[in-house]
Amino acid sequence: MKAIVTERAGGPDVLQPAEMPRPRIERDDQVLVEIRAVGVNPIDYKMRNDLDRFPVTKPAILGCDGAGVVTEVGAGVERFKPGDEVYFCQPGFNGRQGTYAEYAVVDEALVANKPKSLDFVHAAAAPLVLITAWEALYDRAQLQNGQTVLVPGGAGGVGHMAIQLARIAGARVATSVSSDDKARFVGELGAERVIRYRSEDVVEAVRAWTGGEGVDVAFDTLGDDVFRQCCAAAKVYGDLVTILLPPPDIDWTNARVRNLRISLEMMLTPVLLELPEWEKHQGHILTSAAELFDQARLRVQVARTFPLEEAAAAQEFLEKQHPIGKVVLTLG
Repeated sequence: MKAIVTERAGGPDVLQPAEMPRPRIERDDQVLVEIRAVGVNPIDYKMRNDLDRFPVTKPAILGCDGAGVVTEVGAGVERFKPGDEVYFCQPGFNGRQGTYAEYAVVDEALVANKPKSLDFVHAAAAPLVLITAWEALYDRAQLQNGQTVLVPGGAGGVGHMAIQLARIAGARVATSVSSDDKARFVGELGAERVIRYRSEDVVEAVRAWTGGEGVDVAFDTLGDDVFRQCCAAAKVYGDLVTILLPPPDIDWTNARVRNLRISLEMMLTPVLLELPEWEKHQGHILTSAAELFDQARLRVQVARTFPLEEAAAAQEFLEKQHPIGKVVLTLG
């Protein structure tokens, strides 16, 4: 099969096309998927830059998100059959294979039927960012109807999902963006307060929007100064969820005095630590989200597509351009 592989860490040029053996089902709870499209995420180029930090097998096939057609199922698989159209997120950890390839063997628990309303490109764009935002807002922060949420970088992959999931929960949303196009986009998604971070102080804008209190939930998807921003923008006894490590030099005094609840979110944990029950949870998230897509209550934005063989260019585009929505690789 065709695949994009890397033998070493480095820049985009380490990603090379290769012919690889088609993967085989090795456990009863696995399915073989013929991949039609692949979502590209920041974790892909982070793995490429620091390959030896991750539990991958070389030559490594990167990629977590995929959408395609089931071609074979293990003896214990009950929910899928050949011909089913599916989407999933599975990093190539602990003997697994990533998605930059024509086929992938995937744990059944991580797979869900593709939303009927989405083509393969849009379905492949959704899983990682969707699960991340869902776990952060619904599982970590336990977001409630009527609460207020800050989502910095709301036009990005995780950000645009978070805005919509917060609105579905009945929350009011503030977000920060850098351009007119991004401001229009997040407004269409339901953001109530759109902050231009290049010309406005985000913390002051949030406090003014909330009557001086701060938001119930601040969701940091960018790290460093944005994490500090979220600490200051959250209300007393509020929640801050981050998908990155907090800055090592942060002064925690203000957060401690104000009794912030700090939560960490990493959606790769179930595969990284081999946690079957949490894999099932992520599969259930995708199943629930498919209903929301098909009800037109949730959408995923695709910024640009690249053919599989241009995976290096796709990663470079995502890393440098910070587009509205997602980047997707197409096959066939």
